[in-house]
Amino acid sequence: MTMQKPFAITLDPGSSLANKTGTWRTERPVYVDRLPPCNAQCPAGEDIQGWLFDAESGNYEAAWRKLTNDNPFPAIMGRVCYHTCEGACNRGKLDEAVGINSVERFLGDQALKQAWHFEPPQQESGKKVLIVGAGPSGMSAAYQLRRLGHAVTVFEAGPLMGGMMRFGIPKYRLPRDVLEAEMQRIVAMGVTVRLNTKVTDLAQTMKEGAFDAAFLAVGAHIAKRAYIPAKDSSRILDAVAVLRSMEGEEKPMLGRRVVVYGGGNTAMDVARTAKRLGATQAIVVYRRTREKMPAHDFEVEEALEEGVMVKWLSTIKQADAGALTIEKMRLDEKGNPQPTGEFETLEADSLILALGQDADLSLLENVEGLELKDGVVQVDPITMMTGHPGLFAGGDMVPADRNVTVAVGHGRRAARHVHAWLQGQTLQGTAKHAPALFERLNPWYYSDAPKTVQPQLNLARRTSSFDEVQGGLNAENALFEARRCLSCGNCFECDNCYGVCPDNAVMKLGPGIGFAFNYDYCKGCGICAAECPCGAIDMTAEEV
Repeated sequence: MTMQKPFAITLDPGSSLANKTGTWRTERPVYVDRLPPCNAQCPAGEDIQGWLFDAESGNYEAAWRKLTNDNPFPAIMGRVCYHTCEGACNRGKLDEAVGINSVERFLGDQALKQAWHFEPPQQESGKKVLIVGAGPSGMSAAYQLRRLGHAVTVFEAGPLMGGMMRFGIPKYRLPRDVLEAEMQRIVAMGVTVRLNTKVTDLAQTMKEGAFDAAFLAVGAHIAKRAYIPAKDSSRILDAVAVLRSMEGEEKPMLGRRVVVYGGGNTAMDVARTAKRLGATQAIVVYRRTREKMPAHDFEVEEALEEGVMVKWLSTIKQADAGALTIEKMRLDEKGNPQPTGEFETLEADSLILALGQDADLSLLENVEGLELKDGVVQVDPITMMTGHPGLFAGGDMVPADRNVTVAVGHGRRAARHVHAWLQGQTLQGTAKHAPALFERLNPWYYSDAPKTVQPQLNLARRTSSFDEVQGGLNAENALFEARRCLSCGNCFECDNCYGVCPDNAVMKLGPGIGFAFNYDYCKGCGICAAECPCGAIDMTAEEV
């Protein structure tokens, strides 16, 4: 949580105050700030505990503004983030993790309803920055750089903003009006976006536009292929093309029996899309077991609920007209799939390959100093700068997990370093606070409060339309959910230390300022530290 740090006050030993106990101490209490596990886990770099603190007081606009200091897409992220922060949440060891993602979505939706907007910069820097790609990473960087006063131009090869959020995530997970609204809010700050403009020669584009720096955020739009012997009449498509075509007027013709080859989230998305397009049978073929599947568990569960079937430990050996030859696999001692020689025939009108994607790096052919490895651009992991000075990169085209949250974090981090580079400076890393561990908390202060379950669209409508599956919280249960936060490791002014101190040695400094210790009266009993609900007081040895 971001608060002004309480400070310690020691009164003049010559004062007239009586009953001083300070000389009794062997230890003294000290207020500390610790890093909450949710903040530490967030790839986008959000101050989660900080904005939850505002949300739990019902100050939703303040919470949204604090959240959007780091991430300009709360309504999007509240729908598509895999919320690993909740897996790290200390509350999960008490009852259930705080529904951070659901509160984030609520704040994002409130902002859209209330038309909250970003303020343009008060001063222009005179510097021009090129961004290639209007996906989550590129637009995150555009937002941060524009806030810093730079003139930002985004070149996007596609006809619409959003990148793989638009062309890789189905509408039932991310409604397009939500996506477009959060994109346009950044444009309204003065960011220039040139659609249908593919950069084929980066060096030439930089020169023609007189750009001072560039951030590359080209999404992974090229589908990986696998060699599958196939007859001419067999229908083999790739998942990226199928999902992309869903943005057009004419929907893809997949037939009534659809087989998807792959095991990631894209495989689940395209199988669920096939069901919504009228397929009576959508089967995912995957070489390993469910435990080895890269798709997130909730994606698999929702797909199974909607009637998608999965053939585990299977691979496709041949595609014929209307049928596929499937070989059963087994896992060896290292967990790798091995053929068994057992085959079966699976009827299919179309086969969709969901085997991963690559980014198109052809625009970098004339750029010196770059290192390309395994289909991605090598960058400094701290600054995100490539081997070419002033050229930064992030998102799908650098070595990292490929998801929206990571991409947004790349854009935020790169923008800070682009800004420093433009000023001829290098940012130095700052030391992080010690982690706020569950063992330091006093959870008995908190009553059981189970996590609020978000509503879901009924199953019949889920499989017959592209309406949004996951509903959002209302103001009442969003407030309840925010208040489940334990404020791990950071004072939230609960007054416990003030109330339990037997020596009246704790002084209130005022709302939002915290407390201070009067060490003349503190005898170092440690009751304040023992009774602090959030572990924000340390007992430290007195210097002799």
